[in-house]
Amino acid sequence: MLSRISLFTVLLTSLVTVSCGSKKKPADTAPVGGTEGQALDSNITSGEAGTFDATGSDSGKISGLASVNFDYDSATLSTDSRRRLADNAEWIKSNANATVQVEGHCDSRGSVEYNLALGERRAKAVKAYLVSLGIDSKRLTIISYGEEKPIATGESEDAYGKNRRANFVPLSQ
Repeated sequence: MLSRISLFTVLLTSLVTVSCGSKKKPADTAPVGGTEGQALDSNITSGEAGTFDATGSDSGKISGLASVNFDYDSATLSTDSRRRLADNAEWIKSNANATVQVEGHCDSRGSVEYNLALGERRAKAVKAYLVSLGIDSKRLTIISYGEEKPIATGESEDAYGKNRRANFVPLSQ
């Protein structure tokens, strides 16, 4: 029984990893952390970088786009995050031809599955807030990388805090 569970976990992890690299996830599969029969957000894509820095707002090279950070085990936007997102919304509005991918990230604590789901909740919270600021939802895509793309190494609270983020990658101009 244990070996079947382990095999299932390995297969599920492989499937999630492979599907993160696809152009668009099919709407009839369950979202990361979701339940069978539950549709994915149709705007979740992996996309390809356009004329912008592929690391997006994490690079600090795209003036007007800033990453936002989250508290531990939370997808709630802080007051500071909302201010940054208002600035990001202005950038998105002024770059009318850009589609922006919102990437959800987590620190290394928690299981792979849990962190992928938390990263997705973070990206969805950011997208929803940007839409409330007047950004067309069709110009925003989301993806969760969970703990797979840290920007800070180490097991300190400082490193954890930097990795709990949503960043922005313009996909086209």
